[in-house]
Amino acid sequence: MSIKISAAIITYNEEKNIKRCMDSLDFCDEIVVVDSLSSDDTCTIAKGLGAVVINQKFLGHIAQKQLAVDNCTYEWILSLDADEEVSVELREEILMLLKSPFEYDAYIMPRVSFHLGRWIRHGGWYPDAKIRLFNKFKAHWGGYNPHDKVIVNGTVGKLKGDLKHYVFKDLRHNIDTNNSYSSIMADDLHKDGKRFSYLKLFLKPIGKFLETYIYKRGFLDGMPGFIIAVGAAYSMFLKFAKHWEIEKVKKS
Repeated sequence: MSIKISAAIITYNEEKNIKRCMDSLDFCDEIVVVDSLSSDDTCTIAKGLGAVVINQKFLGHIAQKQLAVDNCTYEWILSLDADEEVSVELREEILMLLKSPFEYDAYIMPRVSFHLGRWIRHGGWYPDAKIRLFNKFKAHWGGYNPHDKVIVNGTVGKLKGDLKHYVFKDLRHNIDTNNSYSSIMADDLHKDGKRFSYLKLFLKPIGKFLETYIYKRGFLDGMPGFIIAVGAAYSMFLKFAKHWEIEKVKKS
């Protein structure tokens, strides 16, 4: 008998993405969606496609994803974001695994992101390997918000098929996300007791641009690669500028 698998997804106003995501999960035995009180038709679409939908005010990326896992029926979990899609190649690999006992406790897979009209394969964006298939008794969501990751207490195997990621709707969405994430990271620096550094404020953005565009060959992705590198540098600048604001301005 083949192994049963649950898909776990978190959503918030994902009516444009959720069907594509769920359609790529048609081989799963159940789909659990934890929705952060969407104001669009995300929940209606997900329910119509057969998902178990749980409404939960956003608890943070880690807690929200773990809640989805905890509400899954089966031992094996395929955890996705609503803007992700299982490629045909990845689907076939997983189906082969499901036919016999798993050799590992979790599986890591490459993720390729679509942005500014093309699949981005340089600048540190690819292979962007992620653990998304795992035994829920051997793994859990951890890391730090918003940079969550699956922590595995066991062995990890590798898959070759890509997990497709439709990362941003447009450049404005990219900028808004960088702004939001830099605020979270600045708050975390402050909460962890880290002191603001002028040196990091000046040097970290420059280093980030050189790392993304030159060292990690972002220039091979053309204009999108350049825009991504500048955006990464600006996000780094915002992180430390906001840390300065918290420590020097808001405190006073």
